[in-house]
Amino acid sequence: MSRVTDTDHRSQSLRTLMLGALGVVYGDIGTSPLYALQTVFSIDHGDVKPTEADVFGVISMVFWSVTVIVSIKYVVFILRADNDGEGGIMALAHLTRKGLKPGGRRYALTLVLGVLGASLFYGDSVITPSISVLSAVEGVSVSAPGLEHWVLPIGIVIITALFATQRFGTHVVGRAFGPVMVLWFLTLAALGIPHIARDPQILRGLSPTYAIAFVVSNPLIAFVAMGAVVLTITGAEALYADMGHFGRSPIRSAWFFMVFPSLTINYLGQAALILRDPRAIDNPFYRLAPSWGQWPLVVLATCATVIASQAVISGAFSVTRQAERLGFLPRLTVRQTSEHSGGQIYLPAVNWIIFATVITLMVSFRSSSKLATAYGLAVTGTFLFSTSLFLVFAESAWRWARWKVVLVGLLFLPLELTFFIANVTKIGHGGWLPLVIAVIVGTVMFTWKRGQTIVTKRRQELEGPLQPFLDELRSDPPMRVPGTAVFLHPNKQTAPLALRENASFNKVIHQNVLIVSTVSENVPFVRDEDRIEVDDLGDPWDQVTHITLHFGFKEDQDVPAGLRLAQEAGVEFDPVEIYYFLSRIAVQTSRDDSMPAWRKRIFVGMAHNAATPVQYFRLPEDRTVVMGANVLL
Repeated sequence: MSRVTDTDHRSQSLRTLMLGALGVVYGDIGTSPLYALQTVFSIDHGDVKPTEADVFGVISMVFWSVTVIVSIKYVVFILRADNDGEGGIMALAHLTRKGLKPGGRRYALTLVLGVLGASLFYGDSVITPSISVLSAVEGVSVSAPGLEHWVLPIGIVIITALFATQRFGTHVVGRAFGPVMVLWFLTLAALGIPHIARDPQILRGLSPTYAIAFVVSNPLIAFVAMGAVVLTITGAEALYADMGHFGRSPIRSAWFFMVFPSLTINYLGQAALILRDPRAIDNPFYRLAPSWGQWPLVVLATCATVIASQAVISGAFSVTRQAERLGFLPRLTVRQTSEHSGGQIYLPAVNWIIFATVITLMVSFRSSSKLATAYGLAVTGTFLFSTSLFLVFAESAWRWARWKVVLVGLLFLPLELTFFIANVTKIGHGGWLPLVIAVIVGTVMFTWKRGQTIVTKRRQELEGPLQPFLDELRSDPPMRVPGTAVFLHPNKQTAPLALRENASFNKVIHQNVLIVSTVSENVPFVRDEDRIEVDDLGDPWDQVTHITLHFGFKEDQDVPAGLRLAQEAGVEFDPVEIYYFLSRIAVQTSRDDSMPAWRKRIFVGMAHNAATPVQYFRLPEDRTVVMGANVLL
């Protein structure tokens, strides 16, 4: 009896997670039918014609691109490379480094690839909301051409509402995401089936021979088409990035049982329609529907694209937080929007920067077809980086034989490289946009990492070693005052500046001193039993203890909560008598050549706008003392 119950529970959990995956993971790739084939046959380039040879060649390229990149690469292979259950290109980079020798070229290169991939993701995160929402609202002009001039204003209103509600979190509206996307994918299939039934010969397009014949007979046209076909697989990286939310099995099941079949049927239906009525290339998706169903379809498509946009925005929040935890960005204000899910976070600065960029794009490009020219380069670049990292990981961690690495590389890299080169040709027509965004984000990340290394070294010189400082206190003891002083400090080798200044200027030291360091681990979450590490730094008179609190890159660095665990583990102090002391470093530029002057200005600007340590470490403001010091960069 119990075995049946356990099975029922597992099945119910799988169904629930599959529903959630449909609502979050597949929003982006699930809305690609809105604009992908329309872009392929766009009159803007006019190279791909609605002829039988071209249509069969294109639909074959679409099917096999989705099969190879999504079904085989991501679902079969890359989902197996999880960093303690988490995915994403930066997580893959750090996971790969575990199997490499520190200090080697590949060891350094893996992290660089991770940062570059994350930088390209931001380009995707601003284009996806723009193109998705515009492509959905453009259905209005199909049903009522006279309302075409309202497309952009309606799109702007939807985007504004979406970003304005981010601070409330997605846990309420998220309950509706799954059911809406189930309806969306069922609708995709329902739209395609009648057109396939009317012209079943379109099923021949599933054969790879048509794609091969298309490439052989029209290599240049096929190359141009590849730049648009890639739109059918944008969002594939979300399968990996969101693995920690739902798990590998629900994502795989949702893909093979609903998403992949629905997308295939819809693309086949659009191809059949284009063959029968070449005029449908202006918007083949909406023309699949009967006239009475176009307005409801516009509403459903708009809901689906809002969900797709939400997934990318949430992904940008997660990537930003992960980059910050790994030392590539300064401390940022992070607000938890759910008491139950640590992954539901809101970053105000990131939210409004993305919003401003999205609105600028919508006003500048004004249509999804024009935005499509800017889409693809960031995605294909991320594909190349993720494949490269995965191959290094498979060889170093899974001990794959060299022939197996080469074989798998030959399956993915030539196709992805072709996609990338095809999108490079779009640089002059808007493809420069994600590159500029990636360059800016990458420069900021590497600048912060380099500047932080320099500042940390110079700060340690000011702090001096801790043990000699404690020896000085023993030889000339200052007055001990009641209570516990907690000094937040990055290590136990040097003396906290706040502790040194308190002893030097105030001539007092608290009866109990806790030096607390926080460490961001290369895992998403740390168990409570592994969170605390305690070191007694002196003789009983000193009562100086060093505590290391370990946090995962997806966790809040809540120091008071960590100290409560330390007290339960045997560290003696009275929580009521705790005072927190912070050494706040003010960075000032110098004229040395440690970094170019423009990079120093970027670093100083970021440092000045970083979140306050009081909020970041969840410290009580009425019991926190901040003491400043200047460090030259």
